[in-house]
This record gives sequence, C-alpha cells and structure tokens, in this order.
Amino acid sequence: MSDLALFSKLSSLPEHLKIEVIDYIEFLEKKYQSSKLHPKAGCMKGTFKMEDDFDEPLDDFKEYME
Repeated sequence: MSDLALFSKLSSLPEHLKIEVIDYIEFLEKKYQSSKLHPKAGCMKGTFKMEDDFDEPLDDFKEYME
C-alpha cells in the first residue's frame, strides 16, 4: 500500500478513529523497538558447534601442567 493510499484512507476516518490509529501505530513502534533490543532466549540455537575435544587440555600448556 502506498503512502498516498494510506493517507487518503486515514483522512476519511472520523477523528476518534484517527486517535485509535495513532495509538496503534505507537504500540507497533514500541513493539518493534523492544523486539530489536532484546533477543529472545534460544535465538542463537544451532549457530555454534562444540567440538568433542572441547574440554581436553591444550598442547600449548603441556609444559605448565606437568
């Protein structure tokens, strides 16, 4: 929907409905901002892979572990 079509529909509404539209737009803006700033738990699932030898000592530190 173009901005012009949206504006013409909005212009034809009575004043009390225009206020409701403004309230809804503000609600959507807050909802979008909060979802952008706070990722949901588990949203990175599957992004990282743990190797099987993750807990094994590193060869670089052998000298210090003896």
